Amino acid sequence: MKIAIIGYSGSGKSTLAEKLSSHYSIPKLHMDRLQFQPGWVDSDRDWMLKEMATFLTENEDWVIDGNYSWCCYEERMEQADQIIFLNFSAWNCLARALKRYLQYRGKVRESMADGCPEQFNWEFIRWILWDGRTKNAKVRYQKLSDTYPEKMHILHSQAEIDYFLQSLKK
Repeated sequence: MKIAIIGYSGSGKSTLAEKLSSHYSIPKLHMDRLQFQPGWVDSDRDWMLKEMATFLTENEDWVIDGNYSWCCYEERMEQADQIIFLNFSAWNCLARALKRYLQYRGKVRESMADGCPEQFNWEFIRWILWDGRTKNAKVRYQKLSDTYPEKMHILHSQAEIDYFLQSLKK
């Protein structure tokens, strides 16, 4: 089973990846762990591409959460048996990100790179509400839906995630 989880910041991609990795007993990769180095420094793109290619090659099954359209995106989507798009509203994502910040303030989440404690600042708020919701991103998501309708799951709320997870147990 290969599962790609994509969606907007704060929508719950990493949490869902944890649950699916546990449910199927398959390896997971949080792309944020590759993207950042300690202190929220961006990783070298060539290094990140190599790490992603290695993960894809070495694992027969996987769950990967993250967008990063420049990083083996087509390969991930093509190889995935399921693509889960968390298409939550901007305000819902903002509320979820704030809740996450309050829970992990000063700590590093398991799904984040070492040395990158949880943060909630104006730059991140702007990313959640506007900068991360570009027309190009929306076009890319629509193209995925058109290209892979049989394996695309678009979830709009926590209730839909819960329903999706419950359906796996049947």
